[in-house]
Amino acid sequence: MENPRIVFFGTPAFAAGMLKVLIEEKYQVVLAVTQPDKPVGRKKIIQRTPVAALADEHGIPVLQPVKLSLGADEVLAYEPDLIVTCAYGQFVPSKILNAPKLGALNVHPSLLPRYRGGAPIQRAIMNGDEKTGVCLMEMIKQMDAGRVYARTETPVYPDETGSELFDRLEKISAQLLRESLPLYLEGKLEGIPQQEEGVVLAPNIAREEELVSFEKEPLDVLYNHMRALIDEPYAYGVSSGKRLKFCRVRKQAAEVSETPGTVTGFENHAMKIAAKGGYILVSEMQLEGKSRMNADAFANGAGRSLVNAVFE
Repeated sequence: MENPRIVFFGTPAFAAGMLKVLIEEKYQVVLAVTQPDKPVGRKKIIQRTPVAALADEHGIPVLQPVKLSLGADEVLAYEPDLIVTCAYGQFVPSKILNAPKLGALNVHPSLLPRYRGGAPIQRAIMNGDEKTGVCLMEMIKQMDAGRVYARTETPVYPDETGSELFDRLEKISAQLLRESLPLYLEGKLEGIPQQEEGVVLAPNIAREEELVSFEKEPLDVLYNHMRALIDEPYAYGVSSGKRLKFCRVRKQAAEVSETPGTVTGFENHAMKIAAKGGYILVSEMQLEGKSRMNADAFANGAGRSLVNAVFE
């Protein structure tokens, strides 16, 4: 099929990067399906999803059903030949997946079958993985379980944050889609079934996972936990009943005599917190109810009362 009718499903900026590829490569994108727009910030201003905003810019119709299962007929009215998805945020019903002649593809940022689910990038860092990647895969009813048509591997760097890995994987994903989609449409890619024994799930980050434990988590685990959640949603600790978000962190292996979680002071532009096997150095933070600031500014204000305090 020379110029298939494509319906794209996606929501965040990462997904918008894939829609941009389809637009730049002159594919016929007849519809963009994305999550409903949501209020953002303290003023709760309604903001278009990145996919919706990009579609608007290029005159592509947008559909934003609260429940996709109730909007299936609207999607199918656009008579898609192919579906392409990336980080949409809802299950796509079989009624939609089975309709296109050319099937349904998903761009997923992990090395499947490892990390099926909504938070593969954060989970890779949290678990201390040394490599990750991107797959172009078949969409089926079971979550992220379809055949894999193409994949690209990349290292996870030792101090890389979640947002930094997001940015890199977005570029890698876009390149993989750009190179692989023509081959798929020409029938030149063989779908390789996933091995079930290698399945690892990567559910979305739960609210309770944002809280770190200096007492329970060894230094490396604690550091991976913190950097995985930078810049969204941020890990935090609690001291004197108030939350402190850890916005920029480093680690320092050392012998430690202080109780894990103790703020030992401020030095070299960082707040130093004892951990099991070393120290966490926080160079940027955000105290509950306050703006984000660097450690020097924090030390001259609310941070002074935290010296010798212990995170719960």
